[in-house]
Amino acid sequence: MVNQIMRVGLFFVLLMIATMACNSHYSPKPRGYFRIELPVKGYISSDSSLPYLFEYPEYTTITPDPQAPNEKYWININYPQYHATLHLSYKHVSDNLYTYLEDAYTLVSKHIPKADAINDSVIYDKKRQVFGLTYRIEGSGAASPYQFFITDSTSHFLRGALYFNTTPNNDSLDPVIQFIIGDVQHLINTVHWNNHVIDNH
Repeated sequence: MVNQIMRVGLFFVLLMIATMACNSHYSPKPRGYFRIELPVKGYISSDSSLPYLFEYPEYTTITPDPQAPNEKYWININYPQYHATLHLSYKHVSDNLYTYLEDAYTLVSKHIPKADAINDSVIYDKKRQVFGLTYRIEGSGAASPYQFFITDSTSHFLRGALYFNTTPNNDSLDPVIQFIIGDVQHLINTVHWNNHVIDNH
């Protein structure tokens, strides 16, 4: 009986030593993700039939927004290889700018429950008459990691929202998110209002 107890005790001692030995050589590794290949950046000019002109990535496609068939100036910039879409919605301003600003704020605020932080940045370009805000929505479960709005304050209002057609996991998507944010910032930096096309809808 004693001999059996000793063997059991020895077993647990050896198990503890083995566990401690393993722990002394083990160091946790950061969570890994698949390598994501990103294309070389290149841009082309948008269609002049829109009331806003800009440069967009040559590795994307532009399609009308299927969710808003009556809004002829609402478009999607699609990144099919990343299942991502930048939704652009346009409105003509006519004594209703405050309403559009409130709507933009409300749409961003909907992401607060899933966001770790929302960092905004002012857009101010007097020469091009482009004023607005960008919103970097941080958090692994945030459905839209980046949004913005710009306006000339008198005639044009353009809002953009980036979405992925996948389950939100912005930690693994971070390289793609940063890559596309660079494209969105390029779009904002190249926007010019096309006053020859005014939407009175």
